[in-house]
Amino acid sequence: MHVYQVLRRPLITEKTSQLQALGKYAFEVADEANKNQIKEAVEKSFKVDVTAVNIISVPSKQRRLGRQQVLTSPWKKAIVTLKAGDKIELFEGV
Repeated sequence: MHVYQVLRRPLITEKTSQLQALGKYAFEVADEANKNQIKEAVEKSFKVDVTAVNIISVPSKQRRLGRQQVLTSPWKKAIVTLKAGDKIELFEGV
């Protein structure tokens, strides 16, 4: 898998904003990606040192669209911990 196919988008929520103070950043990643691929992708894309990667599989949920019950798509979330002193400029000022 190519490095730029691993990271789909950054996750910017209240909870992930609080994690940024601890040097942790959250991303939506490809379903096939593993920890080593995610670490390599973040290091190459943002030129930082990654110390840990935690992966969370978010299951699908049932939602209503009018009278129909539909399932949302399952996806994968990665929380990346950076070396002390490093930060990703993409998240600054959000």
